[in-house]
Formats: sequence, structure tokens, C-alpha cells
Amino acid sequence: MVDSRRIRSLVAVAATALLTLVTLAGCTTEPIDTGALHSESTAPLRSSPTVAHIADADVVPVQTDPPVSPQSERIVALDRNGTLGTIVYALGLGPHVVGRDKSTTFPSARGVPEVTDTGHTINTERVLDTDPTIVLTGTDANPTTAVDALRDAEIDVVTFDSERSVATTPQLIRDVADALGVSAAGEKLVARTQQQIDAAKRSIPDPSGDPTIAFLYIRGEHLILMSGPDSGADDLIEQLGGVDAGTKAGLTAAFTQVSAEKMMRADPDVILVMTQGADSVGGMDKVLDLPAVAETKAGRAKRIVAMDETQILMFGPDTGQVLQALARAIYA
Repeated sequence: MVDSRRIRSLVAVAATALLTLVTLAGCTTEPIDTGALHSESTAPLRSSPTVAHIADADVVPVQTDPPVSPQSERIVALDRNGTLGTIVYALGLGPHVVGRDKSTTFPSARGVPEVTDTGHTINTERVLDTDPTIVLTGTDANPTTAVDALRDAEIDVVTFDSERSVATTPQLIRDVADALGVSAAGEKLVARTQQQIDAAKRSIPDPSGDPTIAFLYIRGEHLILMSGPDSGADDLIEQLGGVDAGTKAGLTAAFTQVSAEKMMRADPDVILVMTQGADSVGGMDKVLDLPAVAETKAGRAKRIVAMDETQILMFGPDTGQVLQALARAIYA
């Protein structure tokens, strides 16, 4: 559990993003209200806008031609971050995927029909047109009536917990592999993923200096949300040796709209954004010009790191590569 894949009209995207975060991620538009925070970070941090890229542009299967059960002959994989689709391809079942979400955009999947609409909404008719034998989706599937409709059509629908973290990644891989009848391939993928996660953690300075890191969801100049507890970004930041700025500032929601004044009080050392969010305001230099960013420590030092939205919060087989790429972009 990230499409995707993309840039549309800023007004339409902003409205969809805000609705999605409010209803599905516990977002609040009430600004944070906290006293000034101080970072004592001694981290060796880079001082330049950076776009982080994972090592493998395409998914690398752990094996080819795995045994396939009749139930898994025609697979549709749908979730917000493309995680399920990535797992299916990494298990070696890519040739059996007949439908994908807008977040599953790696090269080997691009020829597969998209069956989701704006806002990650499942298009039931498109799914049924693929004649699937199994549909994989998250517990945050949108709309929930689409899942009911698919089951009413006697399609096997398997749902997976949409609350993701680095720690839950191995179990998610196992659960997907078990649902598709390729448990042995699942264990191989878990082993490879864990090795990459462990290698990434070894690349992080120790001590890291505990830099305060903010994750901002940006869609245009007027929609800037900071992540907080249980957003997924907080776990990512912790794994990177940092302190989540939103949690430190006392946020209680997963994402909260912030003003320039409140961002100054959080005053992060580093800011993470999605590449598509940076593009929605005109690029990385324009992110640095945003009033909510410009006067923070991160803004003054130009410590802005972007990563594609289909990767940064995916928490799937590429988790280790995501951590490695971000660590290289954050630390000098």
C-alpha cells in the first residue's frame, strides 16, 4: 500500500487528494498549533535539492515461470501505492496480471489495462472486462461498494491491510504469495527484500544525528499537508535515522494542513516530498520558494528530497531500495 501517475489539472488533483486524505488517512485541515521547536541535529546532511531514484527502474522477479493455480491465471492488483502489483510482478506472476491501478507504472506493467480512475477509484466495469480469476486490493479500496459488486459477480476478492510500514512488509509479501499459491516464491522475495532493507540501514550514519525530517504532501501552492503519526511517512523517517517533524510537533492526524507560520515552528532540517507534488508547483526550486518552506532550516539549506509517489510510501519489495536512495539523498 501509491499510483501514479499523471499530473492532471491542479484543481482536480488537489480536490481528489484532499478528499482521499481526509476520508482514508485521518487527515485534518486544522493547522498545527505548537510552540517553537529546536533541532539539535549534528547529522552530516546534504545541502541541495535532490531527486532520489531507486536502483532498479523495473521490478526484478525472484523467479520466472512459477507454478500457477487456476485461481491465479488472471490477476488484478489494486491499491493506492501500487504495492500489490509490485509484489505480484516480483513473485514472477507479471504475465498473469490483466488489470492494474494507476500507481503501478513500472515498465513491465505499462501494457496492462488500468482499471482505476481519478482518486484511485475502482472502475468495476473495467475490472469485470478483464475477466479476472482473482482481485487483490487493500482494506481502503475506494469505493467499498466496488468490492461488494465484484464479489456479487462471483469474483474472488482478497483484501490486505492498507496500513503499511517497513516492519509489516515481509508479512504483506507472504500474505500475497499465499493468496496466489506461490508461498515458496514469497519466502524468496521476503529474504531478498529483508537483505536490501538491512543493507540500507547499514548505509545510514550511526549515530545519524537525529535530523528532524518533514514529509509534505503538496498539490499546488494551497494544499500542503504535513505527515504525522500512522501516516507511513513517520515510520519511513524513523527508519532513515530521523525524527518525524509532524509527530514531534504534536500532530495527531496522519496528515494535517499547515501554514507558513506553523511550518516555521516545526522547522525541519530536511523535507521529503513526492516528485509529482513538486511538479504541481513548478519543480524543486519552486518548492523552496513556498512560504511554508522558504524560511525553515530545510528551506534555507535547500535540503529538499523528492521521490516518485509510486515508490516513496509503497512499503513493498523495493523498500530496501527506497531507504537506500533516500539515505544517499539526505546524508552527506
